Amino acid sequence: MSVLRQLQVLDTNKLPLDEVLNLLPPNLRQLLAELPPSIKEEVEEIRLRQGRPLLLGLAQGDCFVSERGTVTGSLAEAYVVNQQDVERATQLVSRSSLYALEEELRNGFITLPGGHRVGITGKVLTDQGGIKNIKYISGFNFRISRAVLGAADNLLPYLISPEGRFYHTVLVSAPRCGKTTMLRDLIRRLSEGIPELGFSGVTVGVVDERSEIAGCFRGIPQRDIGPRTDVLDACPKAAGMMMLLRSMGPAIIATDEIGRQEDVAALEEVLNAGVKVLTTVHGSSLEELADRPALQYLFKIKAIQRFVLLSRSRGVGTIEDIIDGRTMRSLGVKRC
Repeated sequence: MSVLRQLQVLDTNKLPLDEVLNLLPPNLRQLLAELPPSIKEEVEEIRLRQGRPLLLGLAQGDCFVSERGTVTGSLAEAYVVNQQDVERATQLVSRSSLYALEEELRNGFITLPGGHRVGITGKVLTDQGGIKNIKYISGFNFRISRAVLGAADNLLPYLISPEGRFYHTVLVSAPRCGKTTMLRDLIRRLSEGIPELGFSGVTVGVVDERSEIAGCFRGIPQRDIGPRTDVLDACPKAAGMMMLLRSMGPAIIATDEIGRQEDVAALEEVLNAGVKVLTTVHGSSLEELADRPALQYLFKIKAIQRFVLLSRSRGVGTIEDIIDGRTMRSLGVKRC
């Protein structure tokens, strides 16, 4: 059985939520294990805040978990996270060694196998103006990563030219609207090839700075990202794009959440080398992006050919509009 086939079987037989349950204290693990399968499938976030209710972020909104292992909208019925819960979760997430995770803690989160991410809050220790560590941890946000095969199917016809060439593309949305899920599926399809659109599979280089796209564990992708995809895991975006450009011969370079000046400069290097670009950016509109100093240059040079605006108005990953980056006009795409 091929590696990709093994990953597909894993994703089919195991809910994403199940992959993080072992990092929760046994009592909380039991509460969540008793939830109905329909709820488990929709969990996007698990929030532990000391002295406050255990909360789930679902596709349709937030809810609390009761002491009986049921969802509730009542604060009075909700299970209240205590100090022991937070201490035990800290031990499990860090494998009893916060020192070993110090570099990740400086970013305020830890990436888990499978691309799941744990945000952490508490007392922040600084050193010469920079974040050194987080002490007295008081809260966790377990963000559940999902691989949705076929998520990009409706989008692909707008990103491939009649000659079978991929357009330079940026996915735009607010948080929790499916940017990374859409990006991952686009990478998979571009790597595999899209015969119905006359597009042969190409080498895709991925800079996965936060280990969310490929979900690498010890450098090996845990998500299906296609047979022709190379991944630099936990690598800064700007440096990683240059490394891939110089050594891996990609036809497309993909990364997540550009925003800094050095990211844009690296993108320009990629564009000048004749390599296609696929990336994402946080924002609710193109007007908002155009006001950011680091991104203004991208608009000025009109290098990006497609801006895809995503929302969750009809569920996560709703395509609100697709803008031609050269004319800045809508392609007239209906919500899908």
